[in-house]
Amino acid sequence: MELVFLPFQLDFMQRAFLVTALVALPMSLLSCFLVLRGWSLMGDAISHAVLPGIVVAYWFAIPLAIGAFLAGMLCALATGFVKDHSRIKEDTAMGIVFSGMFALGIVLYIWTPTDVHLDHILFGDPLGISWDDLWKTALLVLPITAVVLAARRGLLVHAFDAQHARAIGLPTGWLHYGLLALVSLTVVAALQAVGIILAIAFLITPGAIASLWVKRFGPMLVLACAVALVSTLVGVYASFWLDSAPAPTTVLAMMIAFVGSLMVPGRERATQQSQKA
Repeated sequence: MELVFLPFQLDFMQRAFLVTALVALPMSLLSCFLVLRGWSLMGDAISHAVLPGIVVAYWFAIPLAIGAFLAGMLCALATGFVKDHSRIKEDTAMGIVFSGMFALGIVLYIWTPTDVHLDHILFGDPLGISWDDLWKTALLVLPITAVVLAARRGLLVHAFDAQHARAIGLPTGWLHYGLLALVSLTVVAALQAVGIILAIAFLITPGAIASLWVKRFGPMLVLACAVALVSTLVGVYASFWLDSAPAPTTVLAMMIAFVGSLMVPGRERATQQSQKA
């Protein structure tokens, strides 16, 4: 039994559990809105698009989080501009913009002499997080979580029907760009802690899994958070014994949960009934 609880007794593992769980909370909530809005690719786009902003911020010796946030918002705005001023659909515009910005980021990174390895951006370094970094992450993600919960009704109406939201007087512009800003901020918070790969998974998979199991939005939010937190616990714990990186192991845990949800007998019928409702 002592071996079973060994990872929970180690200081660096405790910090890895905590920082990954902190990041998982707002991202799992946002994943529900992104899935309903059909914006799952937007989370992927913003997560990749922050790379050139990080490099440019490094050049000018400003906080990397500022560069990452501005690059993420630029990606979202550029996607909207391309969609509104051409016949290209939104998902196609996202793919073009984020792949171009990610490629630009890699080119700039190669040109920049630095000791920071690209793996730290892709996979994060939760095992190397200090208590000071943990508190900084908490100060960023907890207000984001509070804002998402406070604005959940307006965001929900806008996700289902933007025209209806506009008709009943909701500030659709603020809701639209506010959601994009929240996604960008959570990606920034996740970079050092869990990296781009796990950030993308957190912004898509929990909401997708929850949508397979429940019909109402309130339980969907709760279940998405539970999926993200349990996957975090399982993934980080398993990474210790598998001698693997915590971020990709956590992604695998969520993928197993998703595949398992699809394979449950009667789940397809329940999902179809939910869609009809």
